[in-house]
Amino acid sequence: MADEQELGEIQRRHWQETYAAHPGMYGEEPSEPAVQAAAAFKAAQARDVLELGAGHGRDALFFAREGFTVRATDFSPVGLEQLRDAARSQAVDERVTTMVHDVREPLPLPDASVDAVFAHMLLCMALSTKEIHALVGEVRRVLRPGGVFVYTVRHTGDAHYGAGTAHGDDIFEHGGFAVHFFGRELVDALADGWTLDEVHAFEEGELPRRLWRVTQTLKREGPDGTHAPAAEVADGA
Repeated sequence: MADEQELGEIQRRHWQETYAAHPGMYGEEPSEPAVQAAAAFKAAQARDVLELGAGHGRDALFFAREGFTVRATDFSPVGLEQLRDAARSQAVDERVTTMVHDVREPLPLPDASVDAVFAHMLLCMALSTKEIHALVGEVRRVLRPGGVFVYTVRHTGDAHYGAGTAHGDDIFEHGGFAVHFFGRELVDALADGWTLDEVHAFEEGELPRRLWRVTQTLKREGPDGTHAPAAEVADGA
């Protein structure tokens, strides 16, 4: 069983090779979570979006076409090169910037510098629980007050949970891809200090994969320094 650092490097190489062998592997249409996220971002009057784990960019390009300014990060230079090429061909390159970044490291952005953050199946990659908490802490740091964070993760009700090669910490590997499967308690822990707006259960892909789409908002402080009341949680799980 690989340790955390070794597993992370193995996954980085695997994704590089996968994007190189299968350009545009997820197609051009945006994911359904991205469509839902765009609606949430517009409702919050967001203008700029940070996408973590953008890959070859189908969702980042969709956000740009919807009028957002997008900063797209991924640890695969190959995927981001495909994203930039597609942005030019779709004439949205002025709205899109890319950064090669490993989410196990601090985000290279100033505090309170973005309106919204999106991450489709990024938090459930080969990251330890400690690394996931650190990443969400970074998301909180770079979001402006009232900013919206939408992420999706495979959860412990998924058919692949508990099968394949076990790496500990609810991480299991199938076909070369390692996944950290989320329990509801981890979702709730990551929402501590936020307003947890929605936990929506859905399915995607051939297995099908079973996921949650989580929407949470960074609380604004009232004039007395206290947080505004939390919104009602809509739990679709």
